[in-house]
Amino acid sequence: MASQDFHPGYSHEDAFDEGFLAVGDIHKIHYEQYGKKDGKPVIFLHGGPGGHCSKSNTTFFNPDVYRVVLFDQRGAGKSVPNSEIRENTTHDLVRDIEAIRNHLGIAKWHMVFGGSWGSTLSLVYAQAHPEAVGSLVLRGIFTFRREELEWSRDVVAGRLYPDAYEEFITYLPEKDRGDVVNAFYKLLKSEDKQTRIAASRAWNKWELSISYLRQAPGSLAMLDNDDWTLAHATMELHYAVHDAWIEPGSLLKKENIDLIRHIPTTIVQGRYDIVCPPQTAYELHKVFPESRLFWIADAGHSAMEPGTRSKLTETCDEYTTL
Repeated sequence: MASQDFHPGYSHEDAFDEGFLAVGDIHKIHYEQYGKKDGKPVIFLHGGPGGHCSKSNTTFFNPDVYRVVLFDQRGAGKSVPNSEIRENTTHDLVRDIEAIRNHLGIAKWHMVFGGSWGSTLSLVYAQAHPEAVGSLVLRGIFTFRREELEWSRDVVAGRLYPDAYEEFITYLPEKDRGDVVNAFYKLLKSEDKQTRIAASRAWNKWELSISYLRQAPGSLAMLDNDDWTLAHATMELHYAVHDAWIEPGSLLKKENIDLIRHIPTTIVQGRYDIVCPPQTAYELHKVFPESRLFWIADAGHSAMEPGTRSKLTETCDEYTTL
C-alpha cells in the first residue's frame, strides 16, 4: 500500500458522556463515550496493563456509525485509586467490561477492539462472554506466555537495541539482573515514592524505546507524567509476576477458541513488533483459521504507525455492515 493510500482515520467531537463507575469497594473506573449516541457500540480496550485511553483512540471508528466506549482499567488513567493493585486481576477487568455494558444499557457489543495487552483482555472477555461480542478487532497479539514476555527483553529486543537495553538493565544492581520482573516489582512496591517513580521511569523508558519501528518524536514525553508512569509500570509488573492469572497457553487452546469461532475476527500485526512477538499472531490465526490475519510490512508495535492505523481503520469500516 502506497503512503498516499493510507486511511487517515476519523476525527470525533468531544465525549458526549463521561463518568465514573464504582466496581467493588476500592475502585472507580472512568469511562467516556464518543460518536453516535445510538450507534453500533464498540468498546476499546487499552494496552499495558496500566495504559490509559484518550480521545485519539477514537480515530479508528466512523463517528457517524459507531458509539465508542473508552475506559481506563483499574488503577490506570483517570480511574481511581491510581496504581492500586488490590482487587486488580484480569478477571476483575472482565467483570468491569460487563459492568460497563450493563450500566450503559448495551445489549451486545458490536465490536470489541484491543491491542497488545488489550488483545489479551479481548480474548479473555470474548471466551468468557461470547454471547456479548459481535466482532473482534485485535492488534499486536499477546497471550501472556512466558516466552512472549521474554521476547521483549534480552532474548530478542535487547539484541536489537543493545544500547537501550544496557541502560535499562544496569538500572538494577548486578545481583538482581537475573530476574528483571521481580527486581523491578520489588522497587515498585517500595514505601518511598521517589524510588517507585524512578524505577517506573526506567521500566517504561525501555518499553517506549522499542514500541515503534521508527521512534516517534516526543514518544518519551509520558515519562514526565508521574501518575502515568507509576500506573503503567506497576500494573505491567503486577500482572507479569502473576502471569495475568491466565493458565499459560490457555487462550490458544482449541476448546477455548471453539467458544469464539463464530465471531468475525480480524488480526492486524506489525511484522517488526518486538514488544508482542508476531509468532503469537500467527499461532492464533492457525488455531482460529476463520479469522483474518493482516501483516503490516513496515510497522512495529504501535497502533499509530501508518500502515497499522490504516488497516485497523479499514477493518472497522468493513465491520460497520455486520
